Amino acid sequence: MILFGASGHAKVILDILIQNGISVEVIYDAVPPGDHLFGIPVLADVRHTPFSTDTKAIIAIGSNEVRKSIAESRPLHYISALHPLSCVSPFAEIGEGTVMMSHATVNPGAVIGKHGIINTGAVVEHDCQLGDYVHISPNASLAGDVHVGEGTHIGIGSSVIQGIKIGKWCTIGAGAVIIRDVPDGATVVGNPGRIIKTMKP
Repeated sequence: MILFGASGHAKVILDILIQNGISVEVIYDAVPPGDHLFGIPVLADVRHTPFSTDTKAIIAIGSNEVRKSIAESRPLHYISALHPLSCVSPFAEIGEGTVMMSHATVNPGAVIGKHGIINTGAVVEHDCQLGDYVHISPNASLAGDVHVGEGTHIGIGSSVIQGIKIGKWCTIGAGAVIIRDVPDGATVVGNPGRIIKTMKP
């Protein structure tokens, strides 16, 4: 079992793995911040490092774009990691490589894509559909039947009312309240949420 990334986000994921009794052999980082993290060796991540496709791994990097890049360039056996204090319905679906932090909640009928982050205390209500590489930040809440496109980041403490559709590669600012659909590539802030810029996703 290996991790990619040795920053603060990696510390949280490593803690989750340790609490689940999962051993990590080595951590790879593009710019290693030190030789070890929680006693586990950290090595420089170089593109020609050979890995077997059955190597178990998690991409422990906060950037949605970087997680996608690594996942697409390195076809490994990516696993999910759920904190023991997270609450995931048996009637929800969690994609490979997705991580769930402490007190995160995912309710029945929700489908979460690959390599996502459901952060501390976040709520994903019934029948939500989240694309790959989505990050739901701490204490953000998605009401029922919300759809979130690939690569979108929902900021800390934000709220999304039921039935809303948020496009791909959007940024929802901290504390924003989303009451209208959001197009691809939009950055939305405030209460009620307003688009302040749009980029091609």
